[in-house]
Amino acid sequence: MSLKLRLTILSFLQFFVWGAWLITMANFWFGTKHWDGTQFGAVFGTMGIASIFMPTITGIIADRWVNAERIYSVLQILYGVVLFILPHSETPNSFFSVMLVAMCFYMPTIALTNSISYTILKNSHLDVVKDFPPIRVWGTIGFIVAMWITNLTGNKSSEGQFYIAGGVAVLLGLYALTLPKCPPQKLIDKNAPLSEQLGLNAFKLFGDYKMALFFLFSMLLGAALQLTNAYGDVFLSEFAHFPKYANSIVVEKSTIIMSISQISETLFILAIPFFLKKFGIKKVMLISMLAWVLRFGLFAYGDPVTGLWMIILSCIVYGMAFDFFNISGSLFVETTTDKKIRSSAQGLFMMMTNGFGAVIGSYVAGWAIDRFFTLKFTTASELAKYLETTPNDSTFVEILKNSFNSVVGADGTLSNIVLVKDWQHIWLYFALYSLVIAILFAIFFRHEHSPSDVKNIGH
Repeated sequence: MSLKLRLTILSFLQFFVWGAWLITMANFWFGTKHWDGTQFGAVFGTMGIASIFMPTITGIIADRWVNAERIYSVLQILYGVVLFILPHSETPNSFFSVMLVAMCFYMPTIALTNSISYTILKNSHLDVVKDFPPIRVWGTIGFIVAMWITNLTGNKSSEGQFYIAGGVAVLLGLYALTLPKCPPQKLIDKNAPLSEQLGLNAFKLFGDYKMALFFLFSMLLGAALQLTNAYGDVFLSEFAHFPKYANSIVVEKSTIIMSISQISETLFILAIPFFLKKFGIKKVMLISMLAWVLRFGLFAYGDPVTGLWMIILSCIVYGMAFDFFNISGSLFVETTTDKKIRSSAQGLFMMMTNGFGAVIGSYVAGWAIDRFFTLKFTTASELAKYLETTPNDSTFVEILKNSFNSVVGADGTLSNIVLVKDWQHIWLYFALYSLVIAILFAIFFRHEHSPSDVKNIGH
C-alpha cells in the first residue's frame, strides 16, 4: 500500500468519526431529549474547552517524548469507548461531563493528524503544499460519508450516531499503529531551560505582534466556525414547523443537504495551493471571513422552496469559508515557526480556533439564542400567523401536537407556551459579526506575501 494511500485512509477515518454525530447532535439534543439551547451551547463548547489545553499538551509530548502515531492511537481508542457511554447520559449535566471527556481525547488528534502527515511526507521527500491538500480532501469525504450513513440509516436523531462513530474510532486507533514511525524530534538541548524542554517556548509566539494578531483573529473566527456545525442541521429540520415546508426534501434529508457544505470543501481544498501562492495568507484568510458573511446571510433568507437556491449556495460557500481558514492557517503556522516547536505551535492554533474560539462562540450563541432569538407564543392565532398558516389547518394542528406537545383550547390559547427560534435574525447577527471581524482583520493584520514562504512549507 502506497504511503499517500495510507495517509489518505488516516484522513478519511479521522473526520468520519467526527462527522457521524457533529452535525446531527442538535437533532438528538433538541428533538429527542428536548433539552434547552443554553445547555446545548455548553455541550458544544466542550470541544472548545478540550482544545484549550489538550492539543498543546499532546503536541508537547509528541515534540519531546512519545511517537506521535502512538499518542494518536491511544487517544482514538479512548474516544471511541467514551462515545459508547455518551448516549446513556440521562441529564444535560451528565451528557456534558461525558462529552467533555470524549472531546479531551478527540480534539488533539486533529492537530496530530496534520503533524503526522507533514512528518511522513517530509521524511519521504515529498512536497507538503502539493501533496497534503489532496490527502486532506479525503478527510472531508469521510465526514460526508459519515453524515450520509447517519441520515440514511435513520440515526440523525438517535443514539446510533454515537455508536457508529465510536466503533470506527476504535478501528482507527488500531490502524494508526501501522503507520510509519513519527518519533519525537528531540531537537532541544537537555541542558536547556525547563520551559524550553517542556515545549512551552511555543507560547512565546504570542510575543510576536503578527503571530499574536493571527492567533487572536483565529480565535474570533473560530467562534463563527462552530455556529453552523452546531445549528445548521437543526435549522433546516425546524422548517418542519411550517406546514407548507413540512414534507420538503430539506426537512426529510437535512443532513444530506448540509453535506453539500463538505462536498464543497473537497473542491476548495484542491484550490488552496493556487490561492495561497497567488494571494498569500492574509488575502486567503480575508476571503474566508467574507465567505462566512455570505454563509450566514444566505441562510437568513433561504427556505425549502423559493429560497432553496440560497440554502444550497450557502452550503457551497461554506467550503471556501472553512478550508481557506483552517488549512491555510495550519500551513501558515508550519512555515512561520521553528521546526523544534511546530507540533506545539499547531496545538496553539487548535487551542485558539477550536478552543477559546469555540467556547466563546458556543456559550454566547447558546445564551443569545435563548435570550434574544427565541419567540414565545401563547395563542394559536399568533403562532399560526408566524408559521404562515391558519389555526384550523390540519397540518398545523398535527405539528402543534407532535412537535410542541401542545393543543388549542376553546378560547384559542395553547395548552403549553410554544418556543420557536427566530432563525432569520440569528443568521443575520452571525453574518454581521463575521463582517466586523473581516474589516478589523483587513485593517490590523500586516503581512506581506512571499511566494518563497509557501515553497518552504514542503521542506
